[in-house]
Amino acid sequence: MYFDDFTIGQEFKIDIVTINKEKMLKFAQDYDPQPIHMDEEFAQKSKFGVLLAPGIMTFMSVWAKFVESNIISDQFIAAQSFKVEWFSPVFAGDVLQGIAIINKLTVRNPYNGIVEIKITIYNQDGIMVMDTTTEAIVARRVG
Repeated sequence: MYFDDFTIGQEFKIDIVTINKEKMLKFAQDYDPQPIHMDEEFAQKSKFGVLLAPGIMTFMSVWAKFVESNIISDQFIAAQSFKVEWFSPVFAGDVLQGIAIINKLTVRNPYNGIVEIKITIYNQDGIMVMDTTTEAIVARRVG
């Protein structure tokens, strides 16, 4: 979609994603090597009792589904910013679903604009686990 095709309040349902334990451990090893994400013994002694999925991984897993939906992909130029807030832990095996809402539209120039996209992510129990806001630079229709 072009910048000009979006409307404020427009909603998009994002396909579900299941947090795979092996991918979770690999991601943690490569990008977030904290004991709560990688060390079963450490996690068992925590208040959660099990490993937690890295927050950035959970966001990126849902973001990938949003990108695969091709809502902005063809006309996407770049991300200007991301803001992520975490509210509840995510565990291996959790099934996540996101709802994307267009919050704001800002014309930058005749060629592109900023689409502010809020994605709220829920687990299989309907608990909100995170909220993200992305400012995406998207091409405008020219001519």
